[in-house]
Amino acid sequence: MLFDFAALAPNDRYKLLAATVVPRPIAWVVTADAAGRRNAAPFSFFNVLAGDPPVIGIGIGDRPSGTMKDTGANIRATGEFVVNLVDEASAAQMNLTATDFAQGEDELALVGLETLPSARVAPPRIARSPVALECRLRQSLDLGGGRSIVIGEVLAIHVTDEAVLDVARCHIDTPRLDLIGRMHGGGWYSRTTDRFDLPRVSLAAWRKGRGQS
Repeated sequence: MLFDFAALAPNDRYKLLAATVVPRPIAWVVTADAAGRRNAAPFSFFNVLAGDPPVIGIGIGDRPSGTMKDTGANIRATGEFVVNLVDEASAAQMNLTATDFAQGEDELALVGLETLPSARVAPPRIARSPVALECRLRQSLDLGGGRSIVIGEVLAIHVTDEAVLDVARCHIDTPRLDLIGRMHGGGWYSRTTDRFDLPRVSLAAWRKGRGQS
């Protein structure tokens, strides 16, 4: 079935992307405004985009009313934010921070989330998150229609001690992080506990398998 995006309403295009580009990691973003008031909100149009420079991207839309979400406004005002990744144990509280609270409300306090100081940026990190990326705004791309893509450079990363296998070699026990991702519409999520190993095939091995020298 072909879906021609030129013939579809924006909401229908969103539904198709959200239902097929899965699973999507969740950026549980903590920011603070110029006065230091905190905000936390999850975004699933998110991923790492480059390793050098270490860059992540987050798609942020305005509120249904047309006003800018606190996350986007705070990042533009201060240039700093923390992306916390979400494990299954934190799913319920993450979901609560997606509630449409009034502008300026502190979701961290409202849902009872403890925080820890960051090392390189002013906004704190969520204490229970197994991974937290301290970021500085590198670029904001205005897509029109109240939507933008925030490009952030990762300045530092916190990983829970229990998942660090080798500090010197930067080896992490990824399964132990127990991270979750967004699936298709509604409130569906996926676990990262169902995995399979498929090693990369070298060109030499591929040629050998085809009987080529």
